[in-house]
Amino acid sequence: MPKVKVPRKSTSVDMTAMCDVAFLLLSFFILTTKFKAPEALAVTTPKSVSTKAVDQKNVVLITMDKEGKVYFQVNDENPDEKEAVIDAVDQAKALGLTAQEKAAFKRTGAFIGVPFSKLKSYLALSPDQAKNYKAEGIPVDTLDNQMIEWVRAANSAFTGKKMNLLVKGDNDAKYPSFKGIIDALKKNEIFKFSMITDPEGVPAGTDLYKRNQATGGKATDE
Repeated sequence: MPKVKVPRKSTSVDMTAMCDVAFLLLSFFILTTKFKAPEALAVTTPKSVSTKAVDQKNVVLITMDKEGKVYFQVNDENPDEKEAVIDAVDQAKALGLTAQEKAAFKRTGAFIGVPFSKLKSYLALSPDQAKNYKAEGIPVDTLDNQMIEWVRAANSAFTGKKMNLLVKGDNDAKYPSFKGIIDALKKNEIFKFSMITDPEGVPAGTDLYKRNQATGGKATDE
C-alpha cells in the first residue's frame, strides 16, 4: 500500500495575545506605582548595620540637619493626629492660630522648623513661600527646649495607638541638638525611639554576619 503523507503544519505561534497581556501588565504597574516624594530636608544619615526595617505607620519624625537645626513632622497618613497636634500646641501656647493656618500644618510634606514666636507667621506662608523659607529650627537648648511641647502634643494625639517615633540626624549633626531632643523625650517619659540610618552590608566574620548566615539573612528578635 502507498504510504499516506501527513501534511506538515506551521510551527508559528501567534504572539498578539501575549503582547497585549504584557502591555496591560506594564500599564498597570506604571499607573499603580507610588513614587517616593523628594525630601524637603536634605540629610546625610550615618551608616549602620541593621536587620530590621522601620515601621512606616503612625510616624512622628524629628530631624536634625548638619547645622544642628531641628525639625518636627507628623506622617501625612495621620491627618487626625496632625490636627490634634496643632490644636494642642495652639491651646498650650495661646498662639491664636486660624483654621487656615492650622490647615497649613496638615499639608502634605509639611514640617515645623521655627520657634513658637514665629509659628503663626510661618503657617501663614503659601506652599511655595514655605518651601523656600530658611527655617532656623526648633529651639532645643537647656533654657528653651520647645521640642518638649511638640512631643507632648504628639504623644497625646496618638493615645490608643502605637506612635513610632523616628529620629533622623545628619552624619555631621551637632551633639547639643541631639541632647536637646533626648531631653525632650525624657521629659515626656519616652525612652524608646528608632534612629534612621543608611544601611550597609554586614562585615564578614562578625557575629552578626555569622548569625545571618545561619538564619538565611532573616531578622531575629533578641
